[in-house]
Amino acid sequence: MGRGVCAVTGAATLTLSLAVGPYDRTEALRDGTVRPEGVELVYVPLEEPPEAFLRGLAGEFDAFEFSCSLYFSRRAAGDFPFVAIPVFPSRMFRHGYAFVREDSGIHHPKELEGRRVGIPEFSQTGLVWLRGVLQDEYGVDLRSVVWVVGEANRPGRRSATITGRPAGPGWKLESAPEGYSLDRMLTEGLLDAYMGAVRPASFGVDPRIRRLFPNYREVERNYYVRTGIFPIMHTVVVREDLLRRHPWLATSLFKAFCQAKEVAFRRMAHSPSLRYALPWLHADLEEAQELFGPDPWPYGLEPNRRVLETLLRYLREQGLLEGQLELDEAFAPVHVFAGQ
Repeated sequence: MGRGVCAVTGAATLTLSLAVGPYDRTEALRDGTVRPEGVELVYVPLEEPPEAFLRGLAGEFDAFEFSCSLYFSRRAAGDFPFVAIPVFPSRMFRHGYAFVREDSGIHHPKELEGRRVGIPEFSQTGLVWLRGVLQDEYGVDLRSVVWVVGEANRPGRRSATITGRPAGPGWKLESAPEGYSLDRMLTEGLLDAYMGAVRPASFGVDPRIRRLFPNYREVERNYYVRTGIFPIMHTVVVREDLLRRHPWLATSLFKAFCQAKEVAFRRMAHSPSLRYALPWLHADLEEAQELFGPDPWPYGLEPNRRVLETLLRYLREQGLLEGQLELDEAFAPVHVFAGQ
């Protein structure tokens, strides 16, 4: 981060590095269509979010995309020198990321109890959400499950990850055997099920591997209608010392992210042609607007309070968060007026 002079106004500007996934909703920040006020942005698009996590924590970036569950855990522990702004670049329903063996006899989520389930990381936000949904919606006793931790699709030493708190007492965790991927364990019958942010390589190849929720899109839609929850995966964090010196920066970045998202929606809705290679793109946009309202991807604390408070509850129930953490104190304050 450095200081410069704006070529248009002559006012001092901050040079700020930002690492975020190459999303449609951040493309306008990358291509310069949207420029944060008072900031010369150095945008670093990273394909894999864990790379942003690792490199950001190593001090390479002033601001970066980060796991929401790990942020809450570390912020509550009081040892995290970054503060989030209420921007959520990654959201995803996770019902479609639970897979079972056909011969396991698992046809209902409740039948996961007492089984062996492979996961890549206990503290992964998507898995925190999925376990919470299994508990709340289907009454699954999560502590009866044996959670086997390992690499999803490649054996050997696990790739670098950012871990949160270990699971609390009462949880059954094992490590995958050396030389085994979770996918191999699943196909060889050493696991009854697998859950994670990526699909097992055998899915779609081995007919014995199927989704726990074959009609997951319908299930996820019904879940949203009943709960109002579109699960948040990631937020954006900024160096706390930087925000202390320049408190206006949080609002500037927040507004820029909001503007970039609006640009993405306008580009996506371009009707003479399809911007993305999705044959029913416009039908999907109409369906999303009907279900979620005019903004299916809201930023800000208030529109997401229910979602974030649910995530905090799941983290506490799963032994991944201790200490006091008030939602209103977890995010840097932003000041945006009506019409902006």
